[in-house]
Amino acid sequence: MEDISRFAIYYAPRPGAFADMAAAWLGWDALGGNAVAHSVVAGLPLPLADITAEPSRYGFHGTLRAPFRAAEGVSLTEVADTVAALAARLAPVVCKGLRLEDLDGFLALTPLGCEAELLELAAQVVSGSDHLRAPLSAAEVARRRPETLTGRQRALLDQWGYPFVMEEFRFHLTLTGKLGEGQAGPVAAVIDGLFAPVMPRPFVIEDLCLFGEADGRFRALHRYPLTG
Repeated sequence: MEDISRFAIYYAPRPGAFADMAAAWLGWDALGGNAVAHSVVAGLPLPLADITAEPSRYGFHGTLRAPFRAAEGVSLTEVADTVAALAARLAPVVCKGLRLEDLDGFLALTPLGCEAELLELAAQVVSGSDHLRAPLSAAEVARRRPETLTGRQRALLDQWGYPFVMEEFRFHLTLTGKLGEGQAGPVAAVIDGLFAPVMPRPFVIEDLCLFGEADGRFRALHRYPLTG
């Protein structure tokens, strides 16, 4: 695991038009682990590479277990086996579809009609994989800006290594970084035009995807169908 600095457990779409559009938008194909040409679009208030610089590092995904360092002595095989075992006992989640939302200044796709089921899936993934992660360092805690968290979020950070889990969890597929005043509307219009033809209906979370970070970017390592 010398080249993998962190792991994460994500939803990522299976290969197809939706995955291809997202990779072209971000300029990074996390499934293949390679950069791709950005979509050629007009009407954006700033270059697409700037709009997507932050989410591009992580690839197109929905977080189920946020990035973590493996605990001392935990091997890639143990991480992979744990995710495989979780996928074997957890069921897919079927949502009506996706909608584009402005989440405190960044744009993301959020699911419709499956909130309770997704909350339970994510909770099972977090609790079932917690033994894999190393304790948070002081720097990692500071990066989460604990002074801005609620008391409950801080308790979740201490217990699970991330503040937005359990009842604080909200599934989303990030498409932009933080946008400036007046920029979200034009960017949303472009995203709607690009993604409308490939948007999945229903939207189904049918796999757990193990991602790894190397050289500052995340890529998919393994995909495990949810068969529980």
